[in-house]
Amino acid sequence: MIPLEHDSLELALASRLDEGRRAWFDEAVARVSATPSAIATVFPAVGRGVGRGPLSADADPATSWSVDDAARTLLLVALGEAADSELELLYRHGDGRERRAVLRSLAFLDVDPGLGLRLIDDGLRTNDVSLIAAAMGPFAAERLDDAAYAQGVLKCVFVGVPLSGVAGTQERATPELAGMLGRYVHERVAAGRTVPEDVWPLIDRHPPTAELEAIQAELHSPHDDRRRAAEAALAGRRPAPTNP
Repeated sequence: MIPLEHDSLELALASRLDEGRRAWFDEAVARVSATPSAIATVFPAVGRGVGRGPLSADADPATSWSVDDAARTLLLVALGEAADSELELLYRHGDGRERRAVLRSLAFLDVDPGLGLRLIDDGLRTNDVSLIAAAMGPFAAERLDDAAYAQGVLKCVFVGVPLSGVAGTQERATPELAGMLGRYVHERVAAGRTVPEDVWPLIDRHPPTAELEAIQAELHSPHDDRRRAAEAALAGRRPAPTNP
């Protein structure tokens, strides 16, 4: 995860660029700062200009930033107030990497909330893991209502986005979200399937009694696969924290 300070993102990008790529990026920033409409041609060229590698060498590929994510975000920051008028077109006409960068940039821009939420909604409707992860960033954590945020978290669990890469899970945990995740775990167990361990901290913030009892009951199922799935799922559960 990248800190939400412009300077931190610039430093992270600078550490990954050689002299030639830095020159390309500086020229691109100057170009869009002088002529905001130039972003339409500069934005798609960013991957060729600065590269597409990870911004951090030890990052999770599902949730981590890439060099081109950072460069595109900083180019949008350079647009200033003109960013609002360009974002939707860049997103609609962009490829997957360009769309991901637009979604990640929302946390760094003073954008119209309605515009940002439309883009997030679109990202969450896809089956692209990187877009879904980018959509559930800090802007979503701040702006989505509880129901939409919970659905976004559940979508991340469905497609395999690690919840450590989803913004705001501890602050936005609710009994409704815990219940949804508890039902998801029970459905997986009843189908004899595995359960990601990272759902348990959110479930145990507000333990849903009925759902947990249903999962426990699978330990006594006459079906071997359900018993094994319940044992494996519950083995991944840590002791429940004490609610404040």
